[in-house]
Amino acid sequence: MVDMIIHLLLVCTMPPLLLGIIGKSKAAFAGRSGPPYLQSYYDLARLFRKGMVLSGTTTWLFRAGPIITLATTLAASLLIPLGNHPPPVSFQGDMILFAYLLALGRFATILAALDTGSSFEGMGSAREATYACLTEPTLFFSLIVLARLTGSLSLAGMLTGPLGAVWATSGASLLLLVAALFILLLAENCRIPFDDPTTHLELTMIHEVMTLDHSGPLLGCVQYGAALKLFVLGAFFIQIALPLRSGDGMTDWGLFIASMFLLAIVIGTVESTMARLRLTRVPQLLIGGSILSAFALLLILR
Repeated sequence: MVDMIIHLLLVCTMPPLLLGIIGKSKAAFAGRSGPPYLQSYYDLARLFRKGMVLSGTTTWLFRAGPIITLATTLAASLLIPLGNHPPPVSFQGDMILFAYLLALGRFATILAALDTGSSFEGMGSAREATYACLTEPTLFFSLIVLARLTGSLSLAGMLTGPLGAVWATSGASLLLLVAALFILLLAENCRIPFDDPTTHLELTMIHEVMTLDHSGPLLGCVQYGAALKLFVLGAFFIQIALPLRSGDGMTDWGLFIASMFLLAIVIGTVESTMARLRLTRVPQLLIGGSILSAFALLLILR
């Protein structure tokens, strides 16, 4: 029960903090102090206090999109183990539900953007759908590799316990998998080099352009949902890349939190040392991630 409460607390409170750490890391590289670590919390509180401005051309799909996206991401967070602790919800085959919950959230965001009738948001939706087709093979190849290595079809069985020993026997395959999943993490969360979450150029935006017409609490749901998705996929990545286990429950929670902070710093470093790719180059890198995950699968097939 204590582990479940801690899991829910981390899911609800930690995602905006990761954005603050990324922002601080980027500011440090630029020689600035940057916004405070808790700036994302202040922004969310401000948005949820505001009213909404709704276009007369939109329908209930526009209002439902951010809520559905946030709900599906929250549901996906209940399937991911954090540290060496099982998730609140676990069953055989939940890895498929995890993948399709994220896909359903993306579909709801695209529908809400298209419902506005804006050409800019339609352009961003087309890019989002195209890139999703290139990132989903990476996720499914990764799940197949983990299922093969651990003998489990549940995320809890895949990501807790045996991964430390698996690194000793199948390290090459997992190394390729980690590289592919890091590409997936950046692409799914629209981070540099795939997208720039701070840009204001509609012609180059992907995720941000789909939320231009949202305001108030709806925009708050969008921003919190994006932070939560970063947390969920980051936890999935960390469980594979750094399967640190101490045997003590509270120590394992501390190791997980420290690992997530380290991941946020790494993302901030990548965004500070790389430029955004040209749109014609993005599919090439995404396909490269799928190829890496496919090679990881080939290495373990006997």
